[in-house]
Amino acid sequence: MVVKRPQVAVAVLVPVLVMSAIGLWGIDRGGMWRDEAVTFQVARRSLPQIWQLLHSVDAVHGLYYLLMHPVLALHPGEVALRLPSLCAAAATAGLVAALGARLARPRVGLWAGLLYAVTPMAGHFAQEGRSYALVAAGVAASTLLLARAVTADGDGNGNGNGSGSGGGDQEDEPVGRLARHARPVGWCAYGGAVAVTVLLHEFAVLILLAHAATLALARMPRRVWRDWARAAGAVVLVLLPLALVSSGQADQVAWLRPPGGGTVERLLRSFTGPTMLVLGPYLLLIALAVRVPFTPPARRGELSVPAVALPLLLLPPAVLIAVSRHWPLYDDRYVLYALAGAPLLAAAGAERLVLAARRAGLARRDADGLMRDVGGAPDLDPDPGPDLDPALVRGVRVRVRVPYAATLVGVLAITLAFVSQLPVLREDRDPARRPDNLAVVSAAAAQRMSPGDSVLFLPSLGRRSALAYPKGFQGTRDIALEEPAPVSGTLYGREAGPDELRRRLAGLDRVWVVAEPYALKSAWYPRDPTERVKLTVVGEEFAPRAEFVRKGSILRLYVRRAPAV
Repeated sequence: MVVKRPQVAVAVLVPVLVMSAIGLWGIDRGGMWRDEAVTFQVARRSLPQIWQLLHSVDAVHGLYYLLMHPVLALHPGEVALRLPSLCAAAATAGLVAALGARLARPRVGLWAGLLYAVTPMAGHFAQEGRSYALVAAGVAASTLLLARAVTADGDGNGNGNGSGSGGGDQEDEPVGRLARHARPVGWCAYGGAVAVTVLLHEFAVLILLAHAATLALARMPRRVWRDWARAAGAVVLVLLPLALVSSGQADQVAWLRPPGGGTVERLLRSFTGPTMLVLGPYLLLIALAVRVPFTPPARRGELSVPAVALPLLLLPPAVLIAVSRHWPLYDDRYVLYALAGAPLLAAAGAERLVLAARRAGLARRDADGLMRDVGGAPDLDPDPGPDLDPALVRGVRVRVRVPYAATLVGVLAITLAFVSQLPVLREDRDPARRPDNLAVVSAAAAQRMSPGDSVLFLPSLGRRSALAYPKGFQGTRDIALEEPAPVSGTLYGREAGPDELRRRLAGLDRVWVVAEPYALKSAWYPRDPTERVKLTVVGEEFAPRAEFVRKGSILRLYVRRAPAV
């Protein structure tokens, strides 16, 4: 059957709109957390200043900062900071739907796209002013381009989509036949998409492993492997300079720890749904999708949803978790792009369930009809009337066919999953769900500090609240700062040396300390001598007078101790 393009358009557009609506809900949380604040202050620097920064820190996010530079130049605000992530998340939902429609049929794409859109993890990163939603969009786009490069539609042009009927309830011809003439343009587009994606975040290079596994499961011939290897090799060459620079900045991920026993379970719940009401059916549908036989495919060189989605879902997280047991690099956000595999598999499982139920129903009706014929069962309506063919009603019941019934049932089930996860989504809109809220810290500083007060940031990265929300610290004196962040080519500025800082502190009778909670614990011993001077002088020569505590930050007023008599 030939798919009508409006079916595919609807299957793609609906998830895009749903993801957009979910992402817009509560996008203005009233405050940035620390990582968003870095994006906000770096992307607003001049291009030479951004380039200077990337030589010493955050090279892995360099392309993202450059993309955000014109966005924040138009309107420097929190909503503008998050809008690119929202648009990327909406695009990812549409791309997931397009993949499902291409590899199976439009309703599979619709279900997969909607499942992606209502997943709390997708909604979380749709409202995050960082690169991870853009990386997920790039991976979904490159996976779709891979499918286009190695497959052709029923029309043989590579421009159509999967097959299906207008009624939406008939089994379709499978899509995914090996393209007779691989087009260089398609492989160039694929390689370009992957290259841009890995430049947004280098850990996305693991998608090449997933794509290689897809080609292996589909038993692609040598020429497809050759074309893919050329594209993958070009991607590695593009990534190599970034990998070399970022390897010298490995201290940025020193906070990561080896994954523990609950890592896999947490990721599974993030990908499928945190509630058992969603998790159980989700896993059942995935099991239906991947059960034998799904590979080898019916024809050599044919793609299927499991062959594409299963490696995407499993390989990047598995490899990164395995590596992180010896060299900690894993965090859930680094593999957000693998989330796309879960809804594709669940939708494929639902499709298999629908087709199995239909075949069972047809077999039962055929058996009932045979038994009535053998037993001489009377007609249900011996006089069907002039408008009906007696052969159509003899021995069978007249049924009313509902167009797109299976599609609508699937959409209803996804709606119920969304409703069951509404509390999770609502809670995620609370700023307290982030590690900190720098707007609250700045507001507290504005209420408690007076013009001319001296401020000491402990450690220097505590300065991010003043960089993100400078109005709260207006009129105060940053006692340790030697050179501002944009000018120094650093994230938080260059501070004075130990001797100079000790001299500056000697002339103060009171000082406000804006500290990270760990910095005020006795177990913390910084390597930087300037940070050690801060601890020593404040601890020995000053006494705490007032304190304001918020998640992730502490504001404490110190006054000089009276001299001993």
